Amino acid sequence: MSGLCREVITLQLGHYSNFVGTHWWNLQDASLSYDPESPAGEIQSDVVFREGQTLGGHVTYTPRLIAMDLKGSLRTLRQEGSLYDAGKDTSAVTWDGSLLMHKESPPAKNSFLEDLDKLDKGEILAEVDFSCSSQPQCSAAAAGGSMSVESVNSRLSRVQRGYRLEGSVKVWSDFLRIHLHPRTISVIHQYNHDGEAHRLEAFGQGESLLQGSVLEDLEDKLHFFVEECDYLQGFQVLCDLADGFSGLGSKVTEMLQDSYGGRGILTWGVAPVSHPDSTPVKDLYHLLNCTLGTVHLANHSSFFCPLTLRGGLGRRPSSPTTFSHLSYDPSLWYHSSSVLALALDALTAPYRLRNNSAPMWQLADTLAVSGRKVVAAYGAVPFPMMHGGSLPDALSACSEAPPWRPLSACPEAADGRCYGQWTTLKGFEGQKLISSLAPGIKPPTPLHSLHSGEDVLSSYVRSFYPSAPLALQLVSSPSKLTPPFPQIFSPSLGAQGFLQNEVPPPGCPAPLVSSVPVLTSLQSGPALGSWLSDLHRGAGSFDIRRVAPSFLSQGPELADYQETLEQLRLLARCYRDDSGGVMRSSSEEDDDD
Repeated sequence: MSGLCREVITLQLGHYSNFVGTHWWNLQDASLSYDPESPAGEIQSDVVFREGQTLGGHVTYTPRLIAMDLKGSLRTLRQEGSLYDAGKDTSAVTWDGSLLMHKESPPAKNSFLEDLDKLDKGEILAEVDFSCSSQPQCSAAAAGGSMSVESVNSRLSRVQRGYRLEGSVKVWSDFLRIHLHPRTISVIHQYNHDGEAHRLEAFGQGESLLQGSVLEDLEDKLHFFVEECDYLQGFQVLCDLADGFSGLGSKVTEMLQDSYGGRGILTWGVAPVSHPDSTPVKDLYHLLNCTLGTVHLANHSSFFCPLTLRGGLGRRPSSPTTFSHLSYDPSLWYHSSSVLALALDALTAPYRLRNNSAPMWQLADTLAVSGRKVVAAYGAVPFPMMHGGSLPDALSACSEAPPWRPLSACPEAADGRCYGQWTTLKGFEGQKLISSLAPGIKPPTPLHSLHSGEDVLSSYVRSFYPSAPLALQLVSSPSKLTPPFPQIFSPSLGAQGFLQNEVPPPGCPAPLVSSVPVLTSLQSGPALGSWLSDLHRGAGSFDIRRVAPSFLSQGPELADYQETLEQLRLLARCYRDDSGGVMRSSSEEDDDD
């Protein structure tokens, strides 16, 4: 369908969720077109953005977003933003005597934020010349773009090599490139972002937060964004899984479910590869928070999908997820969150499309069947496609196994069993979806004989999952990478993210990657049964009253905790029937438990 905009409200709960969300919003901003003469894009940006107006009458375009974090997490970012700043009112100052003012120096801004300030003031950035760079440096007139796009996107792109923020990013606002609405940010003052005291470390602490002023503030922000929507399809929730925000998120999603029944609630539980200053006790807390969060967030959502590059959510995970054409530092939240945001850009594309979109409820109904509300994500970031090649060429090069890697710490089942799958290919712009063999030439593979990109991708996926229900979507426009997205890509990639025949010669830098194709898959299958059982075994392998008594000091009660573990065990069972729908015997299940 086309024309109808089904709005989505985004909630980001926790510091790592805001890391992932900041990269995701930067990606959305990079794809915006401010030129009224340009054709409408495939992604309908009004689904997640809202139009407003400042006190001065200037039109604004800001995320339909509520972001929650702790005291001390914003650094240089003002909670109320700067778009609607009416200036300081000094009319109330009536004291005529002398004043002694003590003013704390604000945190220093990194080079990227300083350049953003210059652009906001209308200043022109100094360009940096890099020899051997394949990225053109053209003016707005030569490129046919509007001045507003040139001022922000094009000029930032030209100085991108000057941004190396790996050592300067402390919080997510250090690389936020868009303006936020004054009602977006909610700071929880009861807990600190830094330091040892007053930390939001346990599930029960988060559960008990959603009352009083925190609840009132959230309800006020929700009502503001909901009331201006004409066709609200639902909420996408990013929630930290390993700390106390998992408890807060469980209460927030429960409130959404009670207050906005019938709307989609797609919850993404995010977790970093590692935490700074971690200890064995903190690792235990992380496991317990992930366990309780998985059960409760799944209960209150249309579906729940963990997103992490960790090798597992237990205390002894395997190595972090690697990708053939990425070189990222798993210990840097700035890096790992950028990879997850790229994948999330494709995972969320189906319900953001201008035409032929799949609403949130359709996505959930396809995957969350028979009580299986936990789904796993996989992604090829980037999708390995040769520049000038075709989709059949790219997929036939991956004939032994799909090119995607786990994004939920859940390995794929080797037997091809899957209850449902949603696959999205995003960013093949300019490449061929079908083979262009000359007449009379025998196709090298069956994929080369098919006549549409949908048939090619469907045939390929079904070769690994022959009996699984499959939905898929192809989106031509890529994820556009603009500063300050980290340059974590292999030299084998060209500027558009496709594989090159030749790597740059020694001494000449690789081209800046300005966009990438991404292939993602959301799956519900038996592999999740094993994953949930492992989570259950990890949390149930010790006496919490003896090993971590303080975890339960602010809730939940011991009986509620044990009931949650039982719910987790039963949830794992839901994934254990085979592709024919035959349940295994109870003795087999008990043996595995």
